[in-house]
Amino acid sequence: MARNENLYLAILKGDRSSVQTIMQEAIDQNLDVNDLLDNSMIPAMREMGERFSRNEVYVPEMLIAARAMQAGLALIEPILVKSNHQPRETVAVGTVKGDLHDIGKNLVAIMLKGAGYEVVDLGTNCSVEKYDEAVAAGAKIVMCSALLTTTMTYMEEVVKHFQSNNSIKVIIGGAPVTKKYADSIGAYAYGRDANEAVKIVDRIVSQ
Repeated sequence: MARNENLYLAILKGDRSSVQTIMQEAIDQNLDVNDLLDNSMIPAMREMGERFSRNEVYVPEMLIAARAMQAGLALIEPILVKSNHQPRETVAVGTVKGDLHDIGKNLVAIMLKGAGYEVVDLGTNCSVEKYDEAVAAGAKIVMCSALLTTTMTYMEEVVKHFQSNNSIKVIIGGAPVTKKYADSIGAYAYGRDANEAVKIVDRIVSQ
């Protein structure tokens, strides 16, 4: 099935009502909701990510688009479960210990969900043990966020904790974080923004 332009544009505009209407009509007509997800909904959120990276849209627009997509996902989730639709990978995201800021972390979680990943949102003030629980539950990628220079140093503890496990990739990001810092502590990668973070996850999964 080709891209559903009305659904695609409704998500870009953050038109929650239209998304729900289109998805309900698709369900009533027994259309392939997996196809709608893969060819219309996920591409729309990817486009929002690209626009965000180009500073063409900002956090409010991203959140509105994400809410519209979530409204559509809520309708088709039971169908996806019945059809054994599998998420691409499980990713754990959290703001590191001592840091209670979550806007950046929330954006990353939204973009990952929009890209078809299973997201374990650990919230804020995350200790190594909290990340470890997510890995034990199946997460192969760990994403750490920080807004403060005083808390970003905890990222090194998380990185060191998982260094002996080559199957776990730790990606870090946040306002004070740089690629130089990521390299210095041995993190797998540094994400400049939410869109770049998703691209890094895409590369890991495609390898």
